[in-house]
Amino acid sequence: MMAKDAIARLVERQDLTLEEAAGIMNGIMRGDVSPSQIAGFLIAMRMKGETPEELAAFARVMRDHAVRVKPRMNHMLVDTCGTGGVGTQTFNISTAAAFVAAEAGVPVVKHGNRGISSGCGSADLLAELGVRLTMSTEEQEMLIEKVGIAFLFAPNHHPAMKHAMTVRQEIGCRTVFNILGRPLANPAGAEAQLLGVYHPALAPKIAEVLRLLGLSHAMVVHGSGLDEITTTGPTRVSELTGGGILHYTIDPGMYGLPRVPLSNPAGENARIVRGILEGEHGAAQAIDSGNARSKLDAMVDFSRRMA
Repeated sequence: MMAKDAIARLVERQDLTLEEAAGIMNGIMRGDVSPSQIAGFLIAMRMKGETPEELAAFARVMRDHAVRVKPRMNHMLVDTCGTGGVGTQTFNISTAAAFVAAEAGVPVVKHGNRGISSGCGSADLLAELGVRLTMSTEEQEMLIEKVGIAFLFAPNHHPAMKHAMTVRQEIGCRTVFNILGRPLANPAGAEAQLLGVYHPALAPKIAEVLRLLGLSHAMVVHGSGLDEITTTGPTRVSELTGGGILHYTIDPGMYGLPRVPLSNPAGENARIVRGILEGEHGAAQAIDSGNARSKLDAMVDFSRRMA
């Protein structure tokens, strides 16, 4: 399908088939679609709204064009990533959670980028903590195998996204790539995922996308205006398990935790995450972080030695 044909269908609010969706995304990734057509596609798709089938097709194409990471592991790989786009300044919860999970023995392939709407994306935080972002795929594979956690910096793994970058910046509004880029296009093919979304209505849709992509287990969450599980109030969850999707709500009180007000620690991400991994910061002590700080230290040490 030609790009202009796909745009015409979207303008009429007609859904694309799997083949049509894959076709236009392949064209974008190869650089065969003009900037004006990319802009038209993104705006028309935003106005129509994405179906799970379209998103799954787009994500498969992005994965096909990605620089892949293939660690030799006997355990399921896990990603902790959010869509961002909530416009609220909080510390980087998903990155701290990744280190806690890794310390518990869960291999984590954290896919991320620099901050979009938040004051500090996972890449910004890890760079401040001393992690080198420009590792080769071989170094990343070794890091996962030896330490149990690696960070996959999205721009290094999705070079084909350069064809849409300028258009996205000039449009200046949220597009389908905000859903696709980090959350759905992990270059290591993580089989399980904790994924935060910027709006509660997205949770069931994204859970269905992950099912179509073949994930074994996933939790898609939105908590009190955040793309995270939060202790500030209830969190809506769509959980993919056993091939089905369960929808439910969890609350801090269910786990013996008090509700706490949302704070805005702008510029304090690194200090807060270091503190959490060392068992500090009040309510965060409720998380059994064990010796999660050792995972951070090992990751930093490895990235420096391999530089």
